[in-house]
Amino acid sequence: MADFLDFFVLSSQDYDMVIRLMMATVFGALIGLEREFNGKEAGFKTYTLVCMGSALMMIISVEMYEVYKNGTSVDPSRIAAQVVTGIGFLGAGAIIRSQQGGIRGLTTAAGIWAMCGVGLACGMGLFKIAFFSSVLVFAVFYIFSRLQRKMLPPKKQTD
Repeated sequence: MADFLDFFVLSSQDYDMVIRLMMATVFGALIGLEREFNGKEAGFKTYTLVCMGSALMMIISVEMYEVYKNGTSVDPSRIAAQVVTGIGFLGAGAIIRSQQGGIRGLTTAAGIWAMCGVGLACGMGLFKIAFFSSVLVFAVFYIFSRLQRKMLPPKKQTD
């Protein structure tokens, strides 16, 4: 029974990992809310899960390096690279050909990809760069969309 209860006792390293996951979840959720509010293909839950999941994969990658660094050659960037590749497939699923012959979802796919990077940064504990990257993603979605509507003819807008 004591071993079972020890599972719930968190070390300072465990707290650090939980904070990394929580930060990624918050950043992903904030961008996802903006997308959801604007009725886009991927929204609140998708962006939250992509960002948090990316952080989790980076944490696992770094931890694997720490465990195996003396016994074998381990490259923690390999998992991160595969996460980015996997997210590319998720983004491809967000891209849709409309009946009018245009393509929709490219911005959504790019946003998912960018938030994967934010999640990876959180997984490394790089919260400042994750925060500023999230601000820039939000700016592209929110501010650039308004500029695009004012500056370009409606037929040129796809997402």
